[in-house]
Amino acid sequence: MKIAQEIRAGNVIMQGKDPMIVLKTEYARGGRGASTVRMKLKGLLSNTGTEVVFRADDKMDNVILDKKECTYSYFADPMYVWMDAEYNQYEVEAGNMGDAINYLEDGMSAEVVFYEGKAISVEVPTSVEREITWTEPGVKGDTSGKVLKPAKIATGFEVAVPLFVNQGDRIEIDTRTGEYRKRV
Repeated sequence: MKIAQEIRAGNVIMQGKDPMIVLKTEYARGGRGASTVRMKLKGLLSNTGTEVVFRADDKMDNVILDKKECTYSYFADPMYVWMDAEYNQYEVEAGNMGDAINYLEDGMSAEVVFYEGKAISVEVPTSVEREITWTEPGVKGDTSGKVLKPAKIATGFEVAVPLFVNQGDRIEIDTRTGEYRKRV
């Protein structure tokens, strides 16, 4: 068990009967030592968000989730099917995929997160390489400052890229922020 002020973003705690992932924490020190911790939570199973205030010394269960390296196989509406090294298939609901949908590619490897034996979400690598399928040509002379233009990858996800990036180029994208990193 951990006390509320030790919980950080990314931890999973039990709130009632549901496991919740902590998205954001704010520590506030009140008068006469009444410190509080405001947490923004999202349900792992229900995918609903909530905001809760705890006393700083409240004790809560920290949930440890299982993770397994898997490879993306195919989409069977509304499930995304992943396969591990032993050819076991795991289905993750489209609603629980989050931003990972923007970067999916056949044969892509990622970590599937399990809670009590059920696949609940996917964690993609922090950066991925993708090919630009569409972008407008850059305009010469428009180079004052950091000028960006829209570009799309195969999934239809739009990324802001510098003017020198052309259609067909491969780029590296930061999956945490959805931003262009570099041309590969």
